[in-house]
Amino acid sequence: MSTAVDSPITAIAAESVSDEYVAAAGRPLAAVTGAEILAPLISGGPVRYANLDYGASAPALTVVSAYLNEILPFYASVHRGAGYASQISTSVYENARNIVREFVGGRPDDSVIFTRNTTDSLNLLAGCLPGADGKSAGDVLYLDIEHHANLLPWQGVPHRSIVAADTIAGTIDSVRAELEQGGVSLLAVTGASNVTGEILPIRELAALAHRHGARIVVDAAQLAPHRRVDISADDVDYLAFSGHKLYAPFGAGVLVGRPDWLDAGTPHLAGGGAVKEARLDGVSWATGPARHEGGSPNVLGAATLARATQVIASLDQDRWHAHESAIRSYLVEGLQAIDGVTVHQIFKDTDPDRDTIGVVNFSVAGYDAGLVAAYLSAEHGVGLRDGRFCAHPLLKRLGLPSGSLRASFGVGSRLEDAQRLLAGIEKLRRDGLGWDYVVDAGRWVPANDTRTYPHWAPNTPGTAGAAPCIDD
Repeated sequence: MSTAVDSPITAIAAESVSDEYVAAAGRPLAAVTGAEILAPLISGGPVRYANLDYGASAPALTVVSAYLNEILPFYASVHRGAGYASQISTSVYENARNIVREFVGGRPDDSVIFTRNTTDSLNLLAGCLPGADGKSAGDVLYLDIEHHANLLPWQGVPHRSIVAADTIAGTIDSVRAELEQGGVSLLAVTGASNVTGEILPIRELAALAHRHGARIVVDAAQLAPHRRVDISADDVDYLAFSGHKLYAPFGAGVLVGRPDWLDAGTPHLAGGGAVKEARLDGVSWATGPARHEGGSPNVLGAATLARATQVIASLDQDRWHAHESAIRSYLVEGLQAIDGVTVHQIFKDTDPDRDTIGVVNFSVAGYDAGLVAAYLSAEHGVGLRDGRFCAHPLLKRLGLPSGSLRASFGVGSRLEDAQRLLAGIEKLRRDGLGWDYVVDAGRWVPANDTRTYPHWAPNTPGTAGAAPCIDD
């Protein structure tokens, strides 16, 4: 095979795109860094990189990047320095808590704890549950559709799991039945599936949990970058999300919620700043966020996360949702029109008009998902995710034990990105692969690939090891 192919930037005829789609999603809703980077094609020549992997790590907003450059000269230690830069850094860091609390509609006394990511936040909460010290307490209840971040932390404490029904209504009934048995202290649910983008009815689940004496924690890693969340209005007890999915760099996460469990729980990081008094043979721990933020915190990560929430909060919600919905509808309709392509969802009663975030999961008959992803990247300059998305039980129940493909997008996306993906899949179904591919270190890569990375990047294509689950 090994013959070069044309590089379709938009192989779908312009007249096939309705004015409605173009008006809503023809251009990005907000500027992001890297929007115009060029990806080298295996056939030669570059093409604008079509980033459809927002669900893993979203590009930074340009406003956030500019803010980083503004505060970076003042970066210094926080809480411990009397110097000018330290005072400014401390102010920026602590004010970030107020900004994040306001963004999620937090209650005045809610703790805002900065962490490494959503996974870190949920592990922190797991160490603060009543009974986490081994004493008898209620179970944590979670669904089989969860990301590993909202599944694995609870397996170290008393827990129960539910296999979600194939409808939203049936799943609510299953949760209700389990709660009615009693003995549940915490219901742990995702706000929106990282695999399919389907949104769960958080307010209804919160009311259900509270009616039966339990609290609720929401994994909002996928929900927060796509929809405004109000934990006071929804009566959510704890909320976790990540900056790297919310258009902020540096890998900061956050846990927001009621302080009583957090102030009594096991300190997440034993170290400097987390104590009132340390002795050679004991310690008096601090309360509040400091209890769990031992060591030097990620000041810039917290600051940029907070700045990103301000930008997202300022968006016109109608335009925001219309932009995302237009790309998603166009992509789903286009994929469903291609022979051999299946779009996957969890719930059969998901109404096409019901709110769903910018995530589309699909598979192509006769092709391994990793091979399709490698083909789209090498021959079309499209980046998207393949694999099991750190949601192994869900992929098994969807009949996809070896994985599928996920296209995800956001405020920096444009309709052309979806067009490029559809053009690549159509060409694959019509003509097959345009290059030879081999498996290297567990990943499909183009054979005889002579493309190189920028001079400052350590690896060339095909030398990186497999990364089966980095979707925190």
